[in-house]
Amino acid sequence: MAKRQSLRDLQERLAQRLSVAKTEAVTAAWLAVESNGNRYLLPLVQSGEIFPWSAVQRVPYTKPWYLGVASLRGGLHGVIDLAMLVEAGAPSAMTTQSERITSESRLVSLHTALGVNAVIWIDRLLGLRSAAMFSGFGPRPDGAPAYFNRSLMDVQGLLWQELDLQVLVGEPEFLAIAA
Repeated sequence: MAKRQSLRDLQERLAQRLSVAKTEAVTAAWLAVESNGNRYLLPLVQSGEIFPWSAVQRVPYTKPWYLGVASLRGGLHGVIDLAMLVEAGAPSAMTTQSERITSESRLVSLHTALGVNAVIWIDRLLGLRSAAMFSGFGPRPDGAPAYFNRSLMDVQGLLWQELDLQVLVGEPEFLAIAA
């Protein structure tokens, strides 16, 4: 009898957790990521699949932020180093790429609707975020690229930078990878 009650309790707890998970997934707007110590918000509607770090085949004569190509699910994807792309003006502050590759490194694909077969390399995932997790807007960085939407301040006072991946893939600089 105790086993039946225990099983019933487990089923009820699982049902509650699934219900909460469905609610959170619907209200989440961003994928929170970290790259070279900076926090970014990638819109879920513009993001695709998340892959573990994969071997990247270097491509010569390309810009430093274009790492090369990786074979993911049988397709070739261009690999973009988010930190190097965003911080192109301050490469001296960058940790070397080999030091940044860890077990937490991930490749986040761009949504197929964006029309670019590419993934963004990030240092680690920080989870999903919804608008309710932010208390206000922070200042937009001076001289920020066009794909920087807005800065958001979370309830702990941390600043997050929202990226517009659709604007990013339309940037002439992004589309011209040749060095």
